[in-house]
Amino acid sequence: MSDVQSSSDPAVAIRPATRADLPALGRLGAMLVRTHHDFDAARFIPATPQTERGYEWFLGTQLENADAIVLVAEQGGEVIGYTYAALEGFDWLMLRGPAGVINDILVDPARRRNGVGRMLFDAVVAALRARGAPQAVLYTADGNAAAQSLFAQAGFRRTMVEMTRELDG
Repeated sequence: MSDVQSSSDPAVAIRPATRADLPALGRLGAMLVRTHHDFDAARFIPATPQTERGYEWFLGTQLENADAIVLVAEQGGEVIGYTYAALEGFDWLMLRGPAGVINDILVDPARRRNGVGRMLFDAVVAALRARGAPQAVLYTADGNAAAQSLFAQAGFRRTMVEMTRELDG
């Protein structure tokens, strides 16, 4: 994909994920779950002791999926972020035609603010374009202003608003 050199850090490489990356992907996926739960505990599931293993398993299945894209950001031999997207056909529930759906993008909090998220984002959009996706869509937590800013800067626009109401009380 791409290698970018920062002036103060070793190069960050964006590359396809491999099976060797799965433990790091599990750790980062669990971090994504915790982050969303922190945004809205009533809407998003909490992380459990099984979350890391579950995410590792799930993303492992996606490595074999021809319609999926799993990329990692690697720096100094360490996976510091990832993105997961998939090509999808018509979605009658979402009233959407074929698209590349960006499901996850996460950079370890200790490695943020250095452009790694934008690198991952640009790489996954390029990969979707190369695979013929006519558009890219994504969803973001309402409270995730930093991600929304990144997506807007990359040319994405708001098209849907999810609303949630608990029914148990």
